[in-house]
Amino acid sequence: MGMFKDLKKGVKDLKTTVAAAPAMLDQAQMMQANAKAMQATMEQQMFTATAVQQQMAASAPVVAGADGSGDLEPIAGVSLETYAEVSRGLAAFDYDQSKAVEIAAQRGIDAAAWQQALDGWNLRITANRAVAQRFNRLYMGR
Repeated sequence: MGMFKDLKKGVKDLKTTVAAAPAMLDQAQMMQANAKAMQATMEQQMFTATAVQQQMAASAPVVAGADGSGDLEPIAGVSLETYAEVSRGLAAFDYDQSKAVEIAAQRGIDAAAWQQALDGWNLRITANRAVAQRFNRLYMGR
């Protein structure tokens, strides 16, 4: 008797699963559509970020020679040494980036020039390993 009871329960569970299958398929298709939409959004964001980087690179005041040595030229009057000093000064403020303008102002750099230098130096540091290494040495005080 117990075996038939288990079989009857199994058939009932199977019917319930089969009845739920269309809803589960709809849910899976909706998840797939959402994933595709998210992927498209991410691809658009990547495209936009790349375009912004290219635009920044094109507008950065770099006076580079064929070897990239001009990448060490000051940006908006801010040398890499000064940029490293201001960056290092953020340690006193728990690395609160909003304090950078204040630290830069103490060195005679206005907010607009600091923003231009910040954007330009970050771009050069990520694009040129030699600039990144030089910044690291300056930042670490070596």
